[in-house]
Amino acid sequence: MDLQTRKLNLITYLAQIKDEILFEKLENYILKREIEHNPELKPFTVEELLNRIEKSELDFKNGNVKSQEDLERISANW
Repeated sequence: MDLQTRKLNLITYLAQIKDEILFEKLENYILKREIEHNPELKPFTVEELLNRIEKSELDFKNGNVKSQEDLERISANW
């Protein structure tokens, strides 16, 4: 069985899990592995997340935003 088929089988299995404890264990295992392999990636603390929300809301209130068209124009030059 090739890797792509195995991945699809696993996705199907995960979608059918009804046991919250089992799902949480699998989820924690995957997240732990992700952090081990990408140590620069770490979840925001609640305080960091709230600070980002406040800054975003202030930017929006002050008109410091870009439209979808602006972003498409900028990304076309990447």
